[in-house]
Amino acid sequence: MQTDNKRKIIYYGIVSLIILLVYYFLNKAFNFTIPCLFHKITGLYCPGCGITRMLFALLRLDIYQAFRYNPWVFLLLMGYIIYKIIELIRGYKFKENKYVVITLLIATLLFGILRNISTFSFLIPTVIK
Repeated sequence: MQTDNKRKIIYYGIVSLIILLVYYFLNKAFNFTIPCLFHKITGLYCPGCGITRMLFALLRLDIYQAFRYNPWVFLLLMGYIIYKIIELIRGYKFKENKYVVITLLIATLLFGILRNISTFSFLIPTVIK
């Protein structure tokens, strides 16, 4: 059972990486992008704005730029990776805690609100050169 879970994680990780790489090359070759509809319609930044650029920066191993595109999702992704590594090392799944899930949802909504307030403009997707 444990090896099946490891195989699934590896499989989904490889499939996700392939999809990201295909999208990356489509972006580079044809300037193909998927726009944020929320930002296009409202002019506001949603909690997910900058995720694609963050993933592209991670592919280039530009960690700081990835963080600047979407710091919240970057931290969530790093936390999730650490969580999965610990799970694999220990060989069992942690119990889901509804309070953790609720806290993360509230924090994500708060991040989405704060990044649209001028005082917190450092939270918007930013290109660092």
